[in-house]
Amino acid sequence: MTSPIRCLVVDDKPLALDILADYISKVPFLQLAGVMTNPLEALNKVVETPVDLIYLDIQMPELSGLQFMHALNGRALVVLTTAYSEYALDGFEHDVVDYLLKPFSFERFYRSVQKAQARLQVAPKVAPPSRSFLFVRTEHRLQRIDMADILYVEGLQNYTIFHTVVEKVMARQTLSSVENSLPTSMFARVHKSFIVALTHISTVERSRIYLLNNQRGGDVIIPIGDAYRDQFYQRLGT
Repeated sequence: MTSPIRCLVVDDKPLALDILADYISKVPFLQLAGVMTNPLEALNKVVETPVDLIYLDIQMPELSGLQFMHALNGRALVVLTTAYSEYALDGFEHDVVDYLLKPFSFERFYRSVQKAQARLQVAPKVAPPSRSFLFVRTEHRLQRIDMADILYVEGLQNYTIFHTVVEKVMARQTLSSVENSLPTSMFARVHKSFIVALTHISTVERSRIYLLNNQRGGDVIIPIGDAYRDQFYQRLGT
Protein backbone atom coordinates (compact mmCIF):
# COMPACT_ATOMS: atom_id res chain seq x y z
CA MET A 1 0.00 0.00 0.00
CA THR A 2 1.27 3.44 -0.86
CA SER A 3 -0.97 5.36 1.52
CA PRO A 4 -0.95 4.87 5.32
CA ILE A 5 -3.58 2.79 7.06
CA ARG A 6 -5.81 5.17 9.00
CA CYS A 7 -6.58 3.71 12.43
CA LEU A 8 -9.26 4.68 14.93
CA VAL A 9 -9.15 3.41 18.52
CA VAL A 10 -12.43 3.09 20.44
CA ASP A 11 -12.28 2.09 24.10
CA ASP A 12 -13.82 3.47 27.28
CA LYS A 13 -10.57 2.87 29.22
CA PRO A 14 -7.99 5.70 28.87
CA LEU A 15 -5.07 3.32 29.58
CA ALA A 16 -6.11 1.06 26.71
CA LEU A 17 -6.29 4.09 24.41
CA ASP A 18 -2.79 5.19 25.42
CA ILE A 19 -1.29 1.73 24.82
CA LEU A 20 -2.83 1.35 21.36
CA ALA A 21 -1.93 4.91 20.36
CA ASP A 22 1.68 4.18 21.36
CA TYR A 23 1.73 0.91 19.39
CA ILE A 24 0.30 2.62 16.31
CA SER A 25 2.95 5.36 16.50
CA LYS A 26 5.67 2.71 16.26
CA VAL A 27 4.47 1.37 12.88
CA PRO A 28 5.54 3.66 9.98
CA PHE A 29 2.63 2.79 7.68
CA LEU A 30 -0.07 3.35 10.32
CA GLN A 31 -1.71 6.72 10.87
CA LEU A 32 -3.72 7.47 14.02
CA ALA A 33 -7.07 8.97 12.96
CA GLY A 34 -8.24 9.42 16.56
CA VAL A 35 -8.81 7.88 19.99
CA MET A 36 -12.34 7.98 21.36
CA THR A 37 -14.06 6.83 24.54
CA ASN A 38 -17.61 7.41 23.28
CA PRO A 39 -18.67 4.77 20.72
CA LEU A 40 -21.57 6.88 19.42
CA GLU A 41 -19.25 9.78 18.62
CA ALA A 42 -16.81 7.31 17.07
CA LEU A 43 -19.54 5.84 14.87
CA ASN A 44 -20.47 9.28 13.59
CA LYS A 45 -16.79 10.09 12.99
CA VAL A 46 -16.44 7.00 10.79
CA VAL A 47 -19.49 8.08 8.79
CA GLU A 48 -17.92 11.51 8.27
CA THR A 49 -14.20 10.70 7.91
CA PRO A 50 -12.54 7.82 6.00
CA VAL A 51 -11.05 5.21 8.36
CA ASP A 52 -9.41 1.95 7.27
CA LEU A 53 -9.04 0.06 10.54
CA ILE A 54 -10.74 0.29 13.94
CA TYR A 55 -9.36 -1.16 17.18
CA LEU A 56 -12.61 -1.67 19.05
CA ASP A 57 -13.35 -2.66 22.64
CA ILE A 58 -16.33 -4.97 23.08
CA GLN A 59 -17.67 -3.95 26.49
CA MET A 60 -18.55 -0.25 26.59
CA PRO A 61 -21.39 1.44 28.50
CA GLU A 62 -23.10 3.39 25.70
CA LEU A 63 -22.83 0.85 22.91
CA SER A 64 -21.23 -2.59 22.80
CA GLY A 65 -18.59 -3.41 20.23
CA LEU A 66 -20.92 -5.91 18.57
CA GLN A 67 -23.67 -3.28 18.25
CA PHE A 68 -21.08 -0.86 16.92
CA MET A 69 -20.04 -3.28 14.17
CA HIS A 70 -23.65 -3.86 13.18
CA ALA A 71 -24.17 -0.11 12.76
CA LEU A 72 -20.78 0.26 11.06
CA ASN A 73 -22.06 -1.86 8.20
CA GLY A 74 -18.64 -2.69 6.76
CA ARG A 75 -17.29 0.86 6.47
CA ALA A 76 -13.94 -0.18 7.98
CA LEU A 77 -12.02 -3.27 9.05
CA VAL A 78 -12.24 -4.11 12.75
CA VAL A 79 -9.86 -5.64 15.28
CA LEU A 80 -11.67 -6.44 18.53
CA THR A 81 -9.90 -5.85 21.84
CA THR A 82 -11.23 -7.21 25.11
CA ALA A 83 -10.29 -8.81 28.41
CA TYR A 84 -12.91 -11.55 27.92
CA SER A 85 -12.20 -14.51 25.63
CA GLU A 86 -15.84 -15.66 25.45
CA TYR A 87 -16.61 -13.01 22.84
CA ALA A 88 -14.15 -14.40 20.28
CA LEU A 89 -16.74 -16.47 18.39
CA ASP A 90 -19.17 -13.54 18.11
CA GLY A 91 -16.35 -11.38 16.80
CA PHE A 92 -15.30 -13.73 14.05
CA GLU A 93 -18.92 -14.20 13.01
CA HIS A 94 -18.77 -10.47 12.17
CA ASP A 95 -15.69 -11.13 9.98
CA VAL A 96 -13.31 -9.15 12.16
CA VAL A 97 -9.64 -9.03 11.14
CA ASP A 98 -8.37 -10.22 14.50
CA TYR A 99 -9.22 -10.62 18.18
CA LEU A 100 -6.77 -9.25 20.76
CA LEU A 101 -7.11 -10.48 24.33
CA LYS A 102 -5.98 -7.85 26.84
CA PRO A 103 -3.26 -7.36 27.86
CA PHE A 104 -1.48 -7.96 24.55
CA SER A 105 2.11 -7.31 23.49
CA PHE A 106 3.35 -5.13 20.65
CA GLU A 107 4.32 -8.30 18.78
CA ARG A 108 0.74 -9.60 18.99
CA PHE A 109 -0.59 -6.18 17.98
CA TYR A 110 1.72 -6.12 14.95
CA ARG A 111 0.37 -9.48 13.77
CA SER A 112 -3.10 -7.95 13.69
CA VAL A 113 -1.71 -5.07 11.64
CA GLN A 114 -0.24 -7.50 9.10
CA LYS A 115 -3.61 -9.25 8.76
CA ALA A 116 -5.35 -5.92 8.15
CA GLN A 117 -2.67 -4.87 5.66
CA ALA A 118 -3.19 -8.09 3.68
CA ARG A 119 -6.94 -7.52 3.50
CA LEU A 120 -6.59 -3.89 2.44
CA GLN A 121 -4.16 -4.82 -0.34
CA VAL A 122 -6.67 -7.30 -1.75
CA ALA A 123 -9.83 -5.22 -1.30
CA PRO A 124 -10.32 -2.28 -3.69
CA LYS A 125 -10.60 1.13 -2.11
CA VAL A 126 -14.15 2.45 -2.28
CA ALA A 127 -14.91 6.10 -1.61
CA PRO A 128 -17.18 6.39 1.43
CA PRO A 129 -20.68 7.69 0.79
CA SER A 130 -21.35 11.29 1.70
CA ARG A 131 -22.57 11.87 5.23
CA SER A 132 -26.36 12.02 5.23
CA PHE A 133 -27.36 10.53 8.60
CA LEU A 134 -26.19 9.88 12.12
CA PHE A 135 -26.90 7.36 14.85
CA VAL A 136 -28.11 8.39 18.32
CA ARG A 137 -28.61 6.35 21.46
CA THR A 138 -32.14 6.46 22.86
CA GLU A 139 -33.31 4.73 26.04
CA HIS A 140 -33.86 1.41 24.32
CA ARG A 141 -32.12 1.34 20.95
CA LEU A 142 -29.68 2.85 18.50
CA GLN A 143 -31.68 5.01 16.08
CA ARG A 144 -30.74 6.43 12.72
CA ILE A 145 -31.73 10.03 11.96
CA ASP A 146 -31.47 11.49 8.47
CA MET A 147 -29.75 14.89 8.45
CA ALA A 148 -32.24 16.35 5.99
CA ASP A 149 -35.11 15.63 8.39
CA ILE A 150 -33.68 17.55 11.35
CA LEU A 151 -35.31 20.92 12.04
CA TYR A 152 -33.39 21.70 15.22
CA VAL A 153 -31.76 20.04 18.20
CA GLU A 154 -32.60 21.06 21.76
CA GLY A 155 -30.30 20.46 24.72
CA LEU A 156 -31.66 19.36 28.10
CA GLN A 157 -28.73 18.83 30.51
CA ASN A 158 -27.36 15.37 29.62
CA TYR A 159 -30.05 14.69 27.02
CA THR A 160 -30.92 16.18 23.65
CA ILE A 161 -34.13 16.19 21.66
CA PHE A 162 -33.91 15.91 17.87
CA HIS A 163 -36.93 17.73 16.44
CA THR A 164 -37.41 16.34 12.94
CA VAL A 165 -40.07 16.90 10.31
CA VAL A 166 -41.75 13.63 11.31
CA GLU A 167 -41.01 12.99 15.00
CA LYS A 168 -39.11 13.91 18.16
CA VAL A 169 -36.24 11.69 19.27
CA MET A 170 -34.70 11.96 22.75
CA ALA A 171 -31.05 10.92 22.81
CA ARG A 172 -28.72 10.20 25.70
CA GLN A 173 -26.08 12.70 24.56
CA THR A 174 -25.09 16.23 25.47
CA LEU A 175 -25.73 19.02 23.00
CA SER A 176 -21.99 19.62 22.67
CA SER A 177 -21.35 16.03 21.60
CA VAL A 178 -24.19 16.26 19.09
CA GLU A 179 -22.74 19.51 17.74
CA ASN A 180 -19.44 17.72 17.04
CA SER A 181 -21.32 15.06 15.06
CA LEU A 182 -23.23 17.45 12.79
CA PRO A 183 -21.69 18.94 9.62
CA THR A 184 -21.12 22.69 9.99
CA SER A 185 -22.21 23.18 6.38
CA MET A 186 -25.77 22.20 7.37
CA PHE A 187 -26.16 23.22 11.02
CA ALA A 188 -25.40 26.16 13.32
CA ARG A 189 -25.31 26.50 17.10
CA VAL A 190 -27.41 29.59 17.81
CA HIS A 191 -28.02 29.30 21.55
CA LYS A 192 -26.64 27.38 24.51
CA SER A 193 -29.66 25.11 24.18
CA PHE A 194 -30.31 25.03 20.40
CA ILE A 195 -28.75 23.95 17.11
CA VAL A 196 -30.71 24.73 13.93
CA ALA A 197 -30.71 23.31 10.42
CA LEU A 198 -29.80 26.12 8.02
CA THR A 199 -31.87 24.70 5.17
CA HIS A 200 -35.07 24.92 7.24
CA ILE A 201 -34.74 28.61 8.13
CA SER A 202 -37.50 30.70 6.61
CA THR A 203 -36.94 34.06 8.35
CA VAL A 204 -34.56 35.67 10.84
CA GLU A 205 -35.95 38.60 12.81
CA ARG A 206 -33.73 40.31 15.39
CA SER A 207 -33.08 37.61 17.99
CA ARG A 208 -35.46 35.00 16.62
CA ILE A 209 -35.17 32.33 13.95
CA TYR A 210 -38.27 31.00 12.20
CA LEU A 211 -37.98 27.42 10.97
CA LEU A 212 -40.49 26.34 8.36
CA ASN A 213 -42.10 22.97 9.00
CA ASN A 214 -44.42 22.12 6.11
CA GLN A 215 -45.40 18.73 7.52
CA ARG A 216 -46.70 20.14 10.79
CA GLY A 217 -47.71 23.54 9.48
CA GLY A 218 -46.49 26.95 10.63
CA ASP A 219 -43.12 28.15 11.85
CA VAL A 220 -41.05 27.06 14.83
CA ILE A 221 -39.40 29.97 16.67
CA ILE A 222 -35.86 29.54 18.06
CA PRO A 223 -34.08 32.25 20.10
CA ILE A 224 -30.61 33.48 19.16
CA GLY A 225 -28.25 33.73 22.15
CA ASP A 226 -26.13 36.84 22.58
CA ALA A 227 -22.92 34.80 22.53
CA TYR A 228 -23.84 33.20 19.19
CA ARG A 229 -25.42 36.14 17.33
CA ASP A 230 -22.40 37.58 15.50
CA GLN A 231 -21.12 34.23 14.32
CA PHE A 232 -24.57 33.17 13.17
CA TYR A 233 -25.09 36.32 11.09
CA GLN A 234 -21.65 35.80 9.55
CA ARG A 235 -22.77 32.32 8.50
CA LEU A 236 -25.74 33.92 6.75
CA GLY A 237 -23.41 36.34 4.97
CA THR A 238 -24.86 39.46 6.56
